[in-house]
Amino acid sequence: MTSKPRPQLTHVGVFVRDIERMTAFYRDVMGLTVTDQGDVSGDRKIVFMSNDPDEHHQFVLVSGRAAGEVMLAAQQLSFLVDTLDDVRTLHDKVSAAGMEITAQTCHGNALSVYFKDPDGNRVEVYTHTPWHITQPHAVPIDLSQTDAEILAWTEAHCREDASFMSAEERSKQMAKLMGSAS
Repeated sequence: MTSKPRPQLTHVGVFVRDIERMTAFYRDVMGLTVTDQGDVSGDRKIVFMSNDPDEHHQFVLVSGRAAGEVMLAAQQLSFLVDTLDDVRTLHDKVSAAGMEITAQTCHGNALSVYFKDPDGNRVEVYTHTPWHITQPHAVPIDLSQTDAEILAWTEAHCREDASFMSAEERSKQMAKLMGSAS
């Protein structure tokens, strides 16, 4: 066999307490579309959601999580958006929906907002930057600044790090490491 399999993460499922509230949040606030729904395993409900017409589902909600059940392992749902303005728009929609914003963060390679969804799950909405620095890296940002101010600060901040490089250069390094360099 000459080709190397390259699995791609295409969807995630979340066990939820209140499927109606969670469906409404991810549909009305996050902008996902319900593509299917039904019953599974007796009285459990399942809702399939997507923002890609070619993917039946990217996000799945399944009812039945107990009210007091706490997730102890790392659990985070991350949504990539095209622009910093998209990050701000979702920040504002999430705030208006009464969800707690927990952080506004520069990772160097991304600009993010973090919040809790109606079930208390940690959610990240982020956009890429054209730079890379070694991860993990997280410093607060102020989304009330203009795009130009945030991007200028982010670039200057990243350039102070010894690991600084362009995202394009990092991508080339990773392609080579993964055996897919052209």
